[in-house]
Amino acid sequence: MKILQILLAALAFGLLQVLLRFKDDADLARRLKAREPHAMSDLYDRYGRLTFSLIYRIVRNTAAAEDLVQETFLRVWNRAQSFDPQRGSLGPWILTVARNRAIDYLRSIDGRMSASSLELDRMENPALFSDLEDSALSMDRTRRLKSAFEKLSPNQRMVIELAYFEGLSQTEMAERMKQPLGTVKTWVRSALKALREELAGVAIA
Repeated sequence: MKILQILLAALAFGLLQVLLRFKDDADLARRLKAREPHAMSDLYDRYGRLTFSLIYRIVRNTAAAEDLVQETFLRVWNRAQSFDPQRGSLGPWILTVARNRAIDYLRSIDGRMSASSLELDRMENPALFSDLEDSALSMDRTRRLKSAFEKLSPNQRMVIELAYFEGLSQTEMAERMKQPLGTVKTWVRSALKALREELAGVAIA
């Protein structure tokens, strides 16, 4: 997972400050890996409401969101052994799993699920979150990126949110927005360029 993608995800839903708040996530990840009895309940207390909010923002269905939250935490529990508690970024991983469960749900009800469910699964690999350095989430860099995000045009913000919250391809965005594909591609490129420039000096690949 690219650092830029994680920050975009957080910014798109206003989550970045929440993710920064928990400094002992590495210890919680270690407890999950050790299968400590209360680790899962502590994890749910910390991220349950946030996970529900993100999933509900995508599926717009309370009952489905509740089910998907349970699926998310079960998936995290089952994959905890692959997580590096010394270097892990627990919050972004959980939110990625939640987001992917929600998008899978949407695709399953409109026939698009099989096209990219494997790619979503690969994005949930805990190893992808082990190199997210604390410096990448510094408050100064956060403020700079948030400022850049707020300066994007409405159309630029829209394509970022459609990509993150609904997992739409650029072609699907063009159809949804009733715009030429070339125009949508321009919006995506310019939005990512502006945000990437705010992360100068941080490895994003």
